[in-house]
Amino acid sequence: QLVESGGGLVQAGGSTRLSCAASGPPFMSYTMGWFRQAPGKEREFVATINWSGTSTNYADSLKGRFTISRDNARKSLFLEINSLRPEDTAIYYCAAATAYQSISASPGVYDYWGQGTQVTVSS
Repeated sequence: QLVESGGGLVQAGGSTRLSCAASGPPFMSYTMGWFRQAPGKEREFVATINWSGTSTNYADSLKGRFTISRDNARKSLFLEINSLRPEDTAIYYCAAATAYQSISASPGVYDYWGQGTQVTVSS
């Protein structure tokens, strides 16, 4: 089970940190990712990280403002977002890929998903 938290209403230009708590199967042994879905749009890739945290990848348009990290001892995944923009408004989902060892931007390799946390950026 994956449970996101940390969303809410944030002013443009501000920062926020999303968390994803894992329980049940050893999710912290797997590749993890963050995706987001804005109103009226398809779910899109945000960032991915391998099991050890030594390899990461980001959507090209988001590089520099988003940072993915993990704390396996705490069974937690994080996403820090800086310089928030109104277009970052979306539901943010964390996901785990239990049968895939490399980082991936493809939602198809992720087989466990959280319920999402809403981030709303006011201008």
